[in-house]
Amino acid sequence: MSETTVFGPGYAALYDHFYADKDYAAECDFVEEVFRRYAAQPVRTVLDLGCGTGGHALILARRGYRVTGVDRSADMLAQALSKAAALSSDQAPAFQQSDIRGLDLGQTFDAVLSMFAVLSYMTTNDDLAEALRAARRHLQPGGLLVFDAWYGPAVLVQRPGDRFRVVGDGSRRAIRFVRSEMDTLRHVVHVHYTVLDLEGDRVARQVAETHTMRYLFPQEMAFHLAQAGFELIALAPCWRLDAVPTENDWNVAIAARAV
Repeated sequence: MSETTVFGPGYAALYDHFYADKDYAAECDFVEEVFRRYAAQPVRTVLDLGCGTGGHALILARRGYRVTGVDRSADMLAQALSKAAALSSDQAPAFQQSDIRGLDLGQTFDAVLSMFAVLSYMTTNDDLAEALRAARRHLQPGGLLVFDAWYGPAVLVQRPGDRFRVVGDGSRRAIRFVRSEMDTLRHVVHVHYTVLDLEGDRVARQVAETHTMRYLFPQEMAFHLAQAGFELIALAPCWRLDAVPTENDWNVAIAARAV
């Protein structure tokens, strides 16, 4: 069976396997350092936009934050809910399916996160503006927004390449092939994924998805943040808050304050 939906059931089922070595705890340490350094008051409530399978939301919930996670993929949220079942009902994040553009939960939070390049999926200026306005809508003045994105100078210098990865062993394995195409006029990379889910020598499922990712530049980020009601307060390589990003840093982390 072949699937073409972005973050559909086949890709979502294998997502955590492909990112098993991602250090979510260290990324949450970085987020908490941003909170300690820049928050005007203690951060207790967190909105996680594009929460995926809950990698950040669940760790922050275990650390005592009241977390709400939002994602447009029902299949990714199903994985998050399955993992959240191990937490007590008063500790587990609340999860909701929605596109983050235009989101309005009717409440505000102390901080908003959008991690693992979620905002790089906002491929047009209108998309990015809507997503940032949604984040601002859920913050009181002084509230913090923390996100990461593909860094334009690094993408242009390093250029995306083709690659593959194998996870699992024995009779059950998955192979992910990645082919990338750059569109420098639109500041995007079309990332074509083909995943083969193998049972022995048999392909049990084939998944095909194309993720179009936008790379962003410093002044572009500052402009869009200002238009949405934010002040840019930190731009750093992931996950080194006191460093300055260079052309070697494919991903950067951004912190902004609602004004």
